[in-house]
Amino acid sequence: MEKLDLKKDLKYLYEPSSKSFSVVDVPAMNFIMIDGQGNPNTSVEYAEAIQALYSSAYTLKFMIKKELGLDYPIMASEGLWWMDDMREFSVARKDDWKWTMMIMQPEIVTSGLFFLAVAEAAKKKEIPALARLRLQTFQEGKAAQIMYFGPYAEEGPTIARLHKFIEESGYVRDGKHHEIYLGDPRRSAPEKLRTTIRQPMKKA
Repeated sequence: MEKLDLKKDLKYLYEPSSKSFSVVDVPAMNFIMIDGQGNPNTSVEYAEAIQALYSSAYTLKFMIKKELGLDYPIMASEGLWWMDDMREFSVARKDDWKWTMMIMQPEIVTSGLFFLAVAEAAKKKEIPALARLRLQTFQEGKAAQIMYFGPYAEEGPTIARLHKFIEESGYVRDGKHHEIYLGDPRRSAPEKLRTTIRQPMKKA
C-alpha cells in the first residue's frame, strides 16, 4: 500500500523552531473548512464544528485507503481567527472572534470524494455541522511563524513578539491570525501543548 508522509514532507510548515521566528512561503493546499463565531472555550457551535471536521477527515481517509490503496495521516486541526477590525482583536474579546477551523487534505482528495465522505459520515452518526463543511484550496503566501509551548490562554506574549518581529523585518500583517494545534488538550497537560502560531505578512 502506498503511503504519503505528509507530516515529514510539510514539517517546515507545521513544526517550526520554538527558539526563533521563521519566514515561510505557504503554498496552495486543500482543506476541509468550516466557519463560525464565538469563544472556542464555551461555544457549542465550535464544538460541533470540530466534531464534523474530524468525522469527515477520518471517513475520507479510510475511504481512500480502502478504495484507492493510499494511506496518509490525519493532519492537525488549524484555526484562522479574526475580527472585522483586527485592531480590536484580543484574547479579552473571544466572544466576538470569528473563525475558520480546518484540516489539510492531500491532493488526491477531490470534491467528489469529499461529498461522498460527508454523506457516509452522516449515515453513521448525527453530526449537526456536517452540512456546513466545504473543501477549499487556501494559499497563505509569505508568513512568519514560531512554535509555542503552553496553555492556549497564555499565547498573548508570543503573539506580540511575532508581530514585533514582522514589523522589525520591514513587513506588515496581512491576513488572519493562524494557529495549528499539534497537541491534544484532552491528553496533554496545558504546559506541554504545542501550537504553531503563524501570521501572514506583506512588505510595508
